[in-house]
Amino acid sequence: MQRMGMVIGLKPEKIAEYKKLHADVWPGVLSKIKDCNISNYTIFLREPENLLVGYWEYHGDDFEADAAKMAADPETQRWWDVCMPCQAPLETRKQGEWWAMMEDVFHLD
Repeated sequence: MQRMGMVIGLKPEKIAEYKKLHADVWPGVLSKIKDCNISNYTIFLREPENLLVGYWEYHGDDFEADAAKMAADPETQRWWDVCMPCQAPLETRKQGEWWAMMEDVFHLD
């Protein structure tokens, strides 16, 4: 199992909309997340900085392949089309990233 995290900004005027969307995530999106070997997926919001931090546990053997499988899913694409206008990617993110991946520097069970 691999713990993974990512961060992105959230537009202040979109906070209520983003919370409402995530209070009722589409079942097909939730199913695809599980199908891609991801569990314990959580998104935290830090206000007033308006930062979203995503955390999950990856239980597969090839994260890049599972991420590509998720990205190819039509319902997930539609979900992203609804969520992405709410987000404000960090200027410091790596080329090709929307959410900026984070380094795991500490964990205690």
